[in-house]
Amino acid sequence: MRYISTRGKAPVLNFEEVVLTGLARDGGLYLPESWPQFSTDDIRGLAGKSYADAAAFLLQPFLGDSISPADFREMTKKAYGAFSHRAVVPVSQLGSNEFLMELYHGPTLAFKDVALQLLGLLYDHLLARRGKRVTIVGATSGDTGSAAIEACRGRDAVDIFILHPKGRVSDVQRRQMTTVLDANVHNIAVEGDFDDCQAMVKAMFNDHDFRDELAVSAVNSINWARVMAQIVYYFTVGVSLGAPSRAISFSVPSGNFGDVYAGYAASRMGLPVEQLIVATNRNDILSRFFNSGEYRKAGVDPTISPSMDIQVSSNFERFLADLYGRDGAAVSDLMRRLDNDGGFSVEMSRLNESIFSAGRCDEEETLATIGRTLEETERLVDPHTAVGLFVGDKCRKDSSTPLVTLSTAHPAKFPDAVEKATGERPKLPKHMQNLFGRKERLTDLPNDIDAVKSFIKERARILNAA
Repeated sequence: MRYISTRGKAPVLNFEEVVLTGLARDGGLYLPESWPQFSTDDIRGLAGKSYADAAAFLLQPFLGDSISPADFREMTKKAYGAFSHRAVVPVSQLGSNEFLMELYHGPTLAFKDVALQLLGLLYDHLLARRGKRVTIVGATSGDTGSAAIEACRGRDAVDIFILHPKGRVSDVQRRQMTTVLDANVHNIAVEGDFDDCQAMVKAMFNDHDFRDELAVSAVNSINWARVMAQIVYYFTVGVSLGAPSRAISFSVPSGNFGDVYAGYAASRMGLPVEQLIVATNRNDILSRFFNSGEYRKAGVDPTISPSMDIQVSSNFERFLADLYGRDGAAVSDLMRRLDNDGGFSVEMSRLNESIFSAGRCDEEETLATIGRTLEETERLVDPHTAVGLFVGDKCRKDSSTPLVTLSTAHPAKFPDAVEKATGERPKLPKHMQNLFGRKERLTDLPNDIDAVKSFIKERARILNAA
């Protein structure tokens, strides 16, 4: 398996190189040169497999010769053994043909754990083989940071620096990051929004001297391994609901486009997907795009679903690459126009045949959906899941097709919003019940890339080892 950049000018890499590289050196994102294909018999054969076995089977083609099947099987077994539910990603029924994919049974109660528990083990394996150290730099709108820190804490070959927008993540999300006191973990609160944090991370990757000096790597979904690991749960849940004998639709709360892009990848690999519904909050650049063909930045408004408060969706570039037939020059031009002009347009004829639909959900609708879901199903859901439920119901085309909404976080990560909607304050699981009594450690920095780079260089062990 070979990996190419969305912009067409970076070196072609293998899987090991892609994991340790993150962003391509031409500023693009890596994606597989071609999609592995699974037959209906292959997909049907997933029934009854453990999640770890399904992951090992579905993802091995992406690895090429980089990791042996036996070694990778041990990694999936270890990664998913840490989840609190034996099914890892169980499915629950809400209505006659409506389901929730429960993605919050990992150690930090969010869907990012599914990918990052595996990515941490991949780093261990590949770095040990090379005898190397890396400096991980990432940005988070709330959940990636805590999941990445949990996966990388205490690892001798890794230093991790996570940027989050100050005051724009929930208290639970922040404390899940800042109460991890391992020496290799560094939390930075940036005076700005998530797009500012993400732009700084991309700029650091594009500063090749800085990147090479610190051996910078990525845990954001710009790293292909993040998206790759998320493909698995579309297959396992699809099979549990009748695939490949029938198609399945998915409603995906969307900000950075990585989770829904994994569903698109699953469809390209053979899973019968009728609809992928892109569900956004009032920061609705993705919804506007799929309904008009116009991708244009606007301001970012803070919401009760903060992980979706994004205007520049990193993984969207991977979708554009396929939409334009892997034409790197065309993708580069679109991204240049986004940077210089604030946006671009795509002919609707390119979108009309896609499996994507999209809609938005405002704050009042989000709160109402949380309350209605509790009343009708006796289930508490977090605000992001509520956005998925509302938009899924609005955009669904065929009620005879099972509709699965991705429940991306435990409601206890957003207790204030859930309590406002229902009068009921969700409790944290037992292993986190003392979260608000733990000591915090973080550093406030201005929205200034030089200040952030200096902070990282002063603390990265690759430069400061005794």
